[in-house]
Formats: sequence, structure tokens, C-alpha cells
Amino acid sequence: MARTFRWYQKKRGNRRTGSRTLGSIGEALFFAFFLFIGGIVLTVMISTLVIPEWQVNHEFVEHNCKVIGRRLDEKEDKGGMLYRPEFQIEYTVNGVVYRPWTYTISNPYSSGKESQQAILTKFSVGDAVTCWFNPLNPAQVVLVRGYSWWVYLVLFVPVAFIVIGAGGLIYLLLHWGKSAERRSAMTQRAQERDLFGTNGAAEHEYPNVPQRSDITNSPGTKLRYRLPIDTSPGWALFGTLLGCIIWNGLVTIMVYFAVHGHLTGKPDWILTVFSIPFVLGGLFLIVYFLRQLLVTAGIGPTLLEISDHPLHPGGEYQVFLSQSGNLNINSLSLSLVCQEKATYRQGTNTRTELHPVYRQDLFRRDNFEIPPGLPFETNCLLTVPPGAMHSFKSGHNAIDWTLVVEGDIANWPDFKRAFSVIIYPANGRTAS
Repeated sequence: MARTFRWYQKKRGNRRTGSRTLGSIGEALFFAFFLFIGGIVLTVMISTLVIPEWQVNHEFVEHNCKVIGRRLDEKEDKGGMLYRPEFQIEYTVNGVVYRPWTYTISNPYSSGKESQQAILTKFSVGDAVTCWFNPLNPAQVVLVRGYSWWVYLVLFVPVAFIVIGAGGLIYLLLHWGKSAERRSAMTQRAQERDLFGTNGAAEHEYPNVPQRSDITNSPGTKLRYRLPIDTSPGWALFGTLLGCIIWNGLVTIMVYFAVHGHLTGKPDWILTVFSIPFVLGGLFLIVYFLRQLLVTAGIGPTLLEISDHPLHPGGEYQVFLSQSGNLNINSLSLSLVCQEKATYRQGTNTRTELHPVYRQDLFRRDNFEIPPGLPFETNCLLTVPPGAMHSFKSGHNAIDWTLVVEGDIANWPDFKRAFSVIIYPANGRTAS
């Protein structure tokens, strides 16, 4: 009788390889744990911290009260004593007199006795002050409204757990039970479909030649087709900003607790030393984001149009280049580049190597200025080498052809933008 679940796969000498199914289950449990913990913690934090603060600032009713007492509440913790200020106030709502102890809606304990003691000096016994009470429960009252910035920084922790867990589970579900070859074929087919789920060409004449219908579905203004940029600067900037916010949000929490320990005379040197490389990484992300922001905001759009597509070995094609922006250009160039891409597994990691195999300079101009509102435009001739290898894509190897625009800008970060093109085989045989 065939088994539907195997603990082991093939035996290699005295060693057995692990079961792929068992490994996938383990990965699913790992990511599910992240998703579960992140969801629980986020729910608790929102219900106990975020929602009460929002209610205080939007739903609580302003009222007059009188301070009749004040104290520094204490409680013992593993790390020492914790403190928080409390004021007893007196007020009347609908004929009922209330005398609760309060300050803020969350009013957390802190190890800094002096700072908490200083808060008690804000109000004196006998002062007539303003308070805010819950109209549904008049006994719930605060003396101070506002938002605690640390609450929203801490929210990054469960959100990061949820993103990791959900992303991992989605990836596993999409690839569950599929071999590496099957996953590669799925990826290739997905890349070859347009927005409406139809193939880019009526018939896929060359199975291993990429079909880029998005290249021919955008007409140009000067030439026949406008080429799409491989990576949009806006999306790259958004991804950099998102990574910068998440990383530095987590780092800020670590730094807060490390600095707070030093200020209160209870330094945690392990946490301090552990935070240093994360702080440096956060600074690098900030600098990288600012550089991307300069490139995206300061350098205008780059447009490329071509007279025909796909390309064929030995063919000649007109290319139109337009570069916008108020820039002083040291050099601006356009090149046809071919590179080989190989993907392979090294242990448990998947590595991808890129190797340039051909480069043809189509255009270059040095030392000129692009005035605002008047883009620089030029036409050049592209000749595909007669013996050029056609575009190729398989599970582990690819031959990619791109038109690359590179700019050296005075007093500005350099930029590089790539536009993919497809070269078909010289003969009519099916590519292999």
C-alpha cells in the first residue's frame, strides 16, 4: 500500500535525506507561530493602548474637578521598584460625586523615581483643574489627554511578526507540493502573462524565449513602441522607505530601553553593545533612502522608444532617448548590454550570479546642461550583432538583453536605468 506521507526520502550511504513534506510542515508551523503571536500581541496592544487613547481624545467629555490628593504609587518588580504618579480628584456628574485616583489613561509604571516625582508638582492639592471623563462610565477619568509616541513605535514589533508570518505562509501555500522545476515553470508562465491573463503573443513560437507583451502595448510618440523601465524609481523608493521605517522603528525601541537604563543608573551593557550594529544598519538605510530620494525627485524621467520589437540578429533599429530634469550632465550614455544569469543552490541557499557577455555603446555625450521644462532628446541607431544569442529563459539560466541609460550628474548621485528588449533567434527553429 502506498504511503501518503514519508518521513525520509532517498538514502545516501549512511545518511538519509529529510522529507520535503515534513520540512514544509515545519516551515508552515514556524511562520504560523509568527503570525499567531503577532496577531495576538497586536490585538492586545490595540485594545488596551491605542483604542483607549483614541477614546480619551475623541469621546471623553471635558469637565471641572478639584485635586484633593496626590501620591507616588510604588510596586516591586524583578528589576527593582517601579513608580507612577496619581492624583485624587473630586467632581460631580448627574448628582453623583466621584473621587477616583487617576492621571493618564494608561499611566504606566516607570523605574525613574525622580521623573515621576516631578510630575506630582504639576498639580497641588486644592487646585481647580480640567479633567475628561467617559460619558458611558463617569468613574473613568483622566487629567491629561494626548498620544504616547512609544505606543506606536512598539506596534512595529507585532506588525513585523505578522508580515513575516503571513508572507512565509503565502509563499509556502503557492509552492506546496511542487518540484523546483514546476515552481520555475509557474514563475515563467506568470511573467509571460499580461494584466488580463492572456499570453503576450497569439502563439508561443519559442518556448524558452521570454514573451514581453508589455513592451509592445505602449505606443511611442516619436517611434513605434515605448519601452517600459525594468524597475520603477517610485516603487524602489517606496520599498526602501518601508524597509527603513520598519528597521529603524525596531532599532528605536532597542535604543530607548538601552538609554533609559543608563539614565536611571541601571545600564544594560549587553543590550547597549547588541544595539550598535543595528543602529549602524539603520543609519545606512537612512543614507541610502536619502540618496534614492535625491535620484527619484531630482532626476527627471528617462524615456526610451524603439522603431520595432522584438529584435532580430543583424537588424537595425532606431532608438529615441529623452531625459528630463534641471541637470548639469557630466556624461549621459546609452548602451546595449547582454548578460548571462545563472541560478543555483548552494547548500540550503539559492544564489544568482550575473555575468556581462556583451556591451555596445550606442550614444554618449559629455558636459552639457538640461534646462527645466525642456528635456534632452536624441536619436541613435541600434544594430543587433548578426551572431547575437537570442533572449533565453529557463528554470536556472537566462540570457537578458537590455538598453541601459547611465548618467553622471554634477553634484548629484549618478543614476542607471535599464529597459529590457527581446531578441528572437536568427532562424525559424524552436529555441532550446
